Amino acid sequence: MKITTIILAAGKGTRMHSALPKVLHKIANKSLLRHVYDMCSQLENHDIKIVYGHGAELVRESLTDLQAAWIEQKQQLGTGHAVQQVSDQIADDDVVLILYGDVPLLKLSTVKALLANVNPQSMGLLTVELDNPTGYGRIVRNSVGQVVKIVEEKDASVSEKHIHEVNTGIMAMYGGKLKKWLERLTNNNSQSEYYLTDVIEMAVMEGVDIVTGQPETAEEVLGVNNRIQLSQLERAYQQEQANFIMARGVTLKDPLRFDLRGSIASLGQDIEIDINVILEGKVSIGNNVIIGSNTVIKNSIIGDHVEILANCVIEDVVIGRGSRIGPYARLRPETVLGEDVHIGNFVEIKKSSIAKGSKVNHLSYIGDAVVGSNVNIGAGTITCNYDGANKFGTIIEDGAFIGSDTQLVAPVVVGKNATIGAGSTVTKDAPGNQLTLSRVKQVSIAGWQRPVKREK
Repeated sequence: MKITTIILAAGKGTRMHSALPKVLHKIANKSLLRHVYDMCSQLENHDIKIVYGHGAELVRESLTDLQAAWIEQKQQLGTGHAVQQVSDQIADDDVVLILYGDVPLLKLSTVKALLANVNPQSMGLLTVELDNPTGYGRIVRNSVGQVVKIVEEKDASVSEKHIHEVNTGIMAMYGGKLKKWLERLTNNNSQSEYYLTDVIEMAVMEGVDIVTGQPETAEEVLGVNNRIQLSQLERAYQQEQANFIMARGVTLKDPLRFDLRGSIASLGQDIEIDINVILEGKVSIGNNVIIGSNTVIKNSIIGDHVEILANCVIEDVVIGRGSRIGPYARLRPETVLGEDVHIGNFVEIKKSSIAKGSKVNHLSYIGDAVVGSNVNIGAGTITCNYDGANKFGTIIEDGAFIGSDTQLVAPVVVGKNATIGAGSTVTKDAPGNQLTLSRVKQVSIAGWQRPVKREK
């Protein structure tokens, strides 16, 4: 069967108090709408249609890569009206799945179970039991438990408001039936809107069974209407991610203070992660890795037996086996560290490769450089790689020793086993196996008087 998924994403989100359309707000650094799209795009033989409206241009510009048909709802006249905009693009024998762009945590397994309830004599409806159902449409059943209708909060009677089973709005049915019901929708209600939920009563009148299902957790089907709900779903999502990696053997010192804002490509054994660590993009972590507190790692590969101390920022980096990073180190994109490399306090590395056994331990900047093996770079060393217009490279060959407070003015080559004396400014290639110095003569002036403040 062909599945046509309609994602309703036209709402303004007034309660977000934001110029950004609601569906573009983010959980785990990914927009609400993209969460929904990524989930349903895993369905086989599917076609996705997105109904958008408020902030139309911005929504489309922000998500141009989505493989979906975009249908604009120029007037927001209710959920039924939104689906009507797609009616002419639905085939009678399609199974139509209706989702919402502000319900980001819905699981694929829940959707598949819902679709399994669809046949020519029945449709699927996702419901949920809530302790506090305020604001949701209530599921009204007859004496034998069959669904007979959905009543919206503002149209519900006192007794109906006491019902705790509520409508999620997520449903699936054959296209031919849906199109027929959409034609019969009216806006005779307190909101003067065309409610999609009215199709349930029409289905009952035609003898179509309403087969209900429920998600594993209520968070799966909760929508985002304000910043409070956004933060609550962020925490629910992050708790799920924490549980996922702990189940695979990772030790989290505090699962409530861990964020995964992307995906983990691979996980080794015996990984230990301290508090307030953020993993972004795609991250691979090897065996026996320790990650210190307040560290951010993005789109990086961490080898076996690596120790990353507290307060490091690592982005688009490869770190080799046995290396030690930090604390307070920043590794910028296109940096590749070999095995047993040490990068220490307040060191910044950018677009550089550092080979096995080399050390940059203190207060240094290494940019656009190729550093060989067993090199020692002293405190305060800077590769001067930028002349204000262009970038230039520095090469430091195996075994070199760079003294503290050295400036290497690129382009420059420091030869194998060369030594650069502390406080040097190197503007020419330094030959291997020699000491290179660049210092002014030290002078001491006898009888010199230190200035004193003048009395006012």
